[in-house]
Amino acid sequence: MASEIRRHLEIPCQAPSNPLPKAHTIMASVNVINLRKGHAVRHNNEVCLVIEHELKTPPRMASYVQMSIRSVASKKVSNLRLTSNDSLEGVHLEKIAHEYSYKDTEGYHFLHPETYDDMVVYADLIESVKNYLIEGQLYTLMIADGLVVSIELPLTMVMTVAESSEGVKGDSANNVYKPATMQTGLNVNVPLFINQGERILVKTEDGTYQGRSND
Repeated sequence: MASEIRRHLEIPCQAPSNPLPKAHTIMASVNVINLRKGHAVRHNNEVCLVIEHELKTPPRMASYVQMSIRSVASKKVSNLRLTSNDSLEGVHLEKIAHEYSYKDTEGYHFLHPETYDDMVVYADLIESVKNYLIEGQLYTLMIADGLVVSIELPLTMVMTVAESSEGVKGDSANNVYKPATMQTGLNVNVPLFINQGERILVKTEDGTYQGRSND
């Protein structure tokens, strides 16, 4: 009897063959007044990115928030009109620096500089920033629930003039500009004295010339 009890106790516990999926962490509700463009929320059980947000205060009427959110998974855009007292579930955003590596049929590949983990970003998320992507450059990926929801660019970037008409020798005027194409395909208006092959600083917010690079 004792040996039978010992055999019973020694039988290892087996994990279920089909473990339950891991539930997402419930975050605190965020009043919609405190949301801003670029924040992430959960709506209809989907992670969504706030793409437009405006507080409306019409005369003799209660204030309300008009906002647009885009589902990270389905890319569907929803337009919401919410009272100033409404709340949505917030989603924690991780900001992790990754190095842009290459593009293939899967998408755009970004590598973690220490672990070399490969994060693939799909083309629709890249569209607004693709002309700022340079191999080896670090970018901040905004990640929610393991999904990339957006890409944060540096405030300025050093870029190389790939194509431009020849500058006027000795012309140092800063108020006369000509079109130039960077190595990524981005078009920037530069002063006449900037020539092909030069490295310049470009403001990523609006794609404007900020001066010659000292690098």
